[in-house]
Amino acid sequence: MISSTALGNTGPRVSRLGLGAMGMSGMYGTADDGESTATIHAALDAGIDLVDTGDFYGSGHNESLIGRALAGRRREDVTLSVKFGGLRGPGNTWGGVDTRPESIRNFLAYSLQRLGVDYIDIYRPARLDPDVPIEDTVGAIGELVEAGYVRHIGLSEVGPETIRRAAAVHPIVDLQIEYSLISRGIEAEILPLCRELGIGVTAYGVLSRGLLSDSLRTDPTLAADDFRAHSPRFQGENLRQNLNLVEALAALAARHGVSVAQLAIAWVLARGDDIVPIVGARTVARLEETLGALDVHLSADDLATIAAAVPDTAVAGERYAPAQMAQLDSERAAVGS
Repeated sequence: MISSTALGNTGPRVSRLGLGAMGMSGMYGTADDGESTATIHAALDAGIDLVDTGDFYGSGHNESLIGRALAGRRREDVTLSVKFGGLRGPGNTWGGVDTRPESIRNFLAYSLQRLGVDYIDIYRPARLDPDVPIEDTVGAIGELVEAGYVRHIGLSEVGPETIRRAAAVHPIVDLQIEYSLISRGIEAEILPLCRELGIGVTAYGVLSRGLLSDSLRTDPTLAADDFRAHSPRFQGENLRQNLNLVEALAALAARHGVSVAQLAIAWVLARGDDIVPIVGARTVARLEETLGALDVHLSADDLATIAAAVPDTAVAGERYAPAQMAQLDSERAAVGS
């Protein structure tokens, strides 16, 4: 059985790995609902009890998929983490973020319906809304906590000042943010602050969207509907340079008798019990590979060797395109703006 850990000082206990469902709604190319459902069931059966989604993933498709997959399961056996506020248009266009209190109540009503539940375990704005003070957003979610529709409040991709302001309004159980061997920006300020305030970290992108795996080493071709085809780290010379880093990681993985992905996940797991990797397995086979990371034990020397072989300073390209990077409160804080 998978071990568990508490999310922050005030959050629920969850499995040491979480399942991220975004890729089940087409972000990485075509996905199969049948295989996705089988993967969710396999994750739950293996002891993964944290399932992460967003109401805008597939314009509601992702929540509906999860709702169908959870039908017949005991509600208390699953911790549902839901991001809200992302606005989608026809053709999967992006319309910014809306976290006004009246919008939050509207988003939540639809999420409850699609998921087939009467409460959300952890509810969080997907991004900081530049037009709405974080105090107003967190305060509105706090009212939903009091009403019983939400159990806990989380944050996503915000910087130190926003974290402090949010925590002053209501207990925050976790910050969801990208963290991987080649995306270590949170280590300077954000992670220490979360630890100071007793806030857990749910880390997404631990495989850097599949870059830290064996899949692109053998075939770096991306489908036109795969959003990575437009991501800086996956384009041209950037991809070639980054795959050289993956080769270095592959050599270390071979020494441990594990896959590149397993070593990358194990590295994040080893960074602290307060960090829970959210891994976006889309198939049962990928899920089984992911679970193998729990059996990889890394010493302090191992961690240092891995970090030195794959320095994040050698990564080519930002983790998002410029327009998206500009919307990340976490990144603005990192550069002092």
